[in-house]
Amino acid sequence: MKILVCMKQVPQKDAPLKLNESGTWIREDVSYEVNEPDAYALEEALRQREKHKGEVVVITSGPARAQQVLREALAKGADRAIHLEDDKFVGLDAFNTAKAFATAIKEEQFDLIFTGLQSDDYGYAQTGVILAELLGWPHATIIMQIEKTDAGIRVKRELEAGYFQFVDMPLPAVLTIQSGINKLRYATLIGIKQAKNKPLRKVTLAEVQSAIGGNLQKIEKLYVPQKTKKTEHIDGPPAEIAKKLVDKLRNELRVL
Repeated sequence: MKILVCMKQVPQKDAPLKLNESGTWIREDVSYEVNEPDAYALEEALRQREKHKGEVVVITSGPARAQQVLREALAKGADRAIHLEDDKFVGLDAFNTAKAFATAIKEEQFDLIFTGLQSDDYGYAQTGVILAELLGWPHATIIMQIEKTDAGIRVKRELEAGYFQFVDMPLPAVLTIQSGINKLRYATLIGIKQAKNKPLRKVTLAEVQSAIGGNLQKIEKLYVPQKTKKTEHIDGPPAEIAKKLVDKLRNELRVL
């Protein structure tokens, strides 16, 4: 089974929010990490390969720093990587990112493509679904379990209110993986050493430029919410405090 895992490098969850001069995104001088939902997608791909043999390939887009995401995946057990390397990939919307990925892998023959359910920064949850439509493949979202069958795969989807749905799908297919589907593994020392010698193909912006158009989504403005909450202390005997509190709730806040 040949599986492609789409991964993304995102700002660390505890990174301080510092906006760029235009106020359209955060500044580059923050710490980055692997998008957590994508880490679960990678883990599930590795488990499927261990069960059914095959190959796990990881792909990402972004500047040179994004290569760290691929190196971590290779250290955990991925066989090879594809890096769409250019600063301009950062500004692409989900539609153009999916088109860039589809163009970069057009010579490949994958059985499955995994993505995380959504990214920790934008949270659009669109790239995997759009990629499936571009490829003309069936897709399913919020996957909690995958089983190989004679006709393809059977997947378990998480629905609302504790319900689940089981779907039989042919191959090839695209799946967006739910966080928590498995327990993440750590990279071993041997894995880290082996990652340095695993194939990593770089794809330039020029190689996929013909497939990319203008963004259909864009962020107009970001801002850090201003703190407006203040605490007011009411002093005095209990009866007086109660009277003042009722007065404020009735006449100032108008909740009584």
